[in-house]
Amino acid sequence: MLKTKELTQNHLISQMEGNIISDMDGETVMLSIHNGKYYNLGELGGEIWSLIKNPISIEELVATLLSRYEVDQTECEEQVHAFLNQLLKESLIKIEE
Repeated sequence: MLKTKELTQNHLISQMEGNIISDMDGETVMLSIHNGKYYNLGELGGEIWSLIKNPISIEELVATLLSRYEVDQTECEEQVHAFLNQLLKESLIKIEE
């Protein structure tokens, strides 16, 4: 499991267990049982969260989002990496080679 390594398109990511998820007016909010913090993942963050329920490569995750939204690929990749890095920093996701 990676904690400090740079995320790449080939890494498999998935949700860390121990989070309580709720939908509040279309936005996903989460309580981490491990650190006692609340997170508002928003609408798109909530969609990403549901897509990483099972291990998925970052490349596949970006491709799925590109098929659903009209967004530039580079911008999508940057935003997904930023979001995942934040989740990783908070120990909310697992990363595998």
